[in-house]
Amino acid sequence: MNYILFDGPARNALLPFTFTRPVADILVGIMTIRQKWEMRLGSTTTTLTEEYLSEKFPMVEMEENVMINASFVPNAILAEMVSNLGSNQAIFKGEDVIAFYTSENQEEVDFDTYEIIEFEDECLRIEHTWDIFSKNDAAIREDFQLLTEDRKSQPIPKSVNVISKENIFIEEGAKLEFVTLNASSGPIYIGKNAEIMEGSVIRGPFALCEEAVVKLATKVYGATTVGPHSRIGGEVNNSVLFGFSNKGHDGFLGNSVLGEWCNIGADSNNSNLKNNYEEVKLWSYETEGFEKTGLQFCGLMMGDHSKCGINTMFNTGTVVGVSTNIFGSGFPRNFVPSFSWGGASGFTTYITKKAFETARLVMSRRNVEFDEKEKTILEHVFEETKKWRKE
Repeated sequence: MNYILFDGPARNALLPFTFTRPVADILVGIMTIRQKWEMRLGSTTTTLTEEYLSEKFPMVEMEENVMINASFVPNAILAEMVSNLGSNQAIFKGEDVIAFYTSENQEEVDFDTYEIIEFEDECLRIEHTWDIFSKNDAAIREDFQLLTEDRKSQPIPKSVNVISKENIFIEEGAKLEFVTLNASSGPIYIGKNAEIMEGSVIRGPFALCEEAVVKLATKVYGATTVGPHSRIGGEVNNSVLFGFSNKGHDGFLGNSVLGEWCNIGADSNNSNLKNNYEEVKLWSYETEGFEKTGLQFCGLMMGDHSKCGINTMFNTGTVVGVSTNIFGSGFPRNFVPSFSWGGASGFTTYITKKAFETARLVMSRRNVEFDEKEKTILEHVFEETKKWRKE
């Protein structure tokens, strides 16, 4: 069967992260949503997403296809139901479609003519930006079980101070000496060729993905994921870093999500709790205003290619768009539009020529090419987000 992951209605609620990727390629837990589906189904997938993203994330349609709503995170039961879908069948949870069968010659989809199969069990669903960190605990636990089943961990080095070693899994090539791992409150996964430097103290649930690094004497607690090739230092709590991002120095990052190719300057901090302990509101790209999250703890949402200078301070519930450059004293406002340059004293437009030069240099340091596909995506984001910048 040919499986196609589609963005669905959650796409706009997941901006700024979905400015530069489909919903399927959001990292939560140890793997992206796409990787989870592919592992559960034993099949590759393609993507139905925004037109400007389709060259990098193409869709392959065949005679028989199953369309899957990428905001749903699969578990064993749901994956089996999807793999058993036949002609003219669809899986719903309440009013929301999870998956449905289509054929190449089918002109339209009318669910009134479909056999509706109700999914009555529970599963994770990523519908808002804050779901990425707030549901990361459950996602790490599910991924850990899936990835480690019937497999044997690499041995834990003798110098490691360890609690609940049965909840720790170390992949081949990982390096760690003289660190403390406490997996009594949740599993700890250390990916292939990852490194935890000396003096670090880590409490699970925790996921360190392939080639990622925890720097000297780092403190990590809460459900935290460090994506492939990313680096963390200082103090990190209940946060998710996508691939190739750096928070490599002292400072606090809590209840936050960083996209790809982000960099947090030394001694930068974010607030994750309001002084009056009220519910946190976040900027919504859908309503173009600040909306309730239902959370008391919520920190920084930062889109791809954004950077901040040393000693930057972020207010509780700050949303930073794609390719911004923040610096200077004081707190920048709670919503920083994409391609902004400045700080608390004000912003100007970060012109694409300079932004692309920086992106090219940053990516080349990790032996990744800033190609025409990346350039085209960022050019589209620049134009789409103009209305929020004060030109």
